[in-house]
Amino acid sequence: MASHHSEPLDPAPAADVPADNSPELPSPSYHIVTKPGQLPVEFLEPSAAQKLVIGFDCEGVDLCRNGALCIMQLAFPDAVYLVDAIEGGKELIQACKPALESDHITKVIHDCKRDSEALYFQFGIKLHNVMDTQIAYSLIGEQEGKKRTSDDYISFVSLLADPRYCGIPYPEKEEVRTLLRQDPNFWKIRPLSDMMVRAATDDVRFLLNIHEKMMEKLSKVSLWRLAVRSELYCRCFCLNDNQFADWPLLPPVPDR
Repeated sequence: MASHHSEPLDPAPAADVPADNSPELPSPSYHIVTKPGQLPVEFLEPSAAQKLVIGFDCEGVDLCRNGALCIMQLAFPDAVYLVDAIEGGKELIQACKPALESDHITKVIHDCKRDSEALYFQFGIKLHNVMDTQIAYSLIGEQEGKKRTSDDYISFVSLLADPRYCGIPYPEKEEVRTLLRQDPNFWKIRPLSDMMVRAATDDVRFLLNIHEKMMEKLSKVSLWRLAVRSELYCRCFCLNDNQFADWPLLPPVPDR
């Protein structure tokens, strides 16, 4: 397991409880995080000597520059960390800034645009070094000769259902959407319910497996396109007055 401080989670009646079982992958434990010290040290202190690949997602109320970011999910190979922005506040999210902006930590996420917008405008975080599975799926299709249309973007539910990557149904996603329609402040509710924990965990716990399978399929040129498009996704809704001068440079064109 990724190393982390062993101070008690606050509140943490559900810490270290296995998430819902999957027919394909073992269930990781999860940790509800309300203090920076409950996160793995290698995440809080990014290093070229210990590069990481993590699954990443955010949940919130009208998640964008003006909405509320409520939970940030971090999936490691053996555990999922649910970073509670409601209980932990700005200090907790700011503690994640070095990792979210680091070259040494790859963040695997499906459609990062609104997540990046919320992080940038609410916390001044420039999400960087992202591997966006929505873009990767499209690039693999292009490699296979499929023509892409302007609206040809796969949903996360459809990606999970694809047998090449996971091949599992995700009916709980629609359950959460129904709850969100009934109560738009669903993700602000505390303490986190079993449904909230399961939904937040399931949104990231398959991403590392998907990442591994996609990376095997992507050509060198496609990997470059993925890196560039993922960086552009991060900036999509983060328009500012300096034309992104304070953001990292886009990846250079690879040697042929």
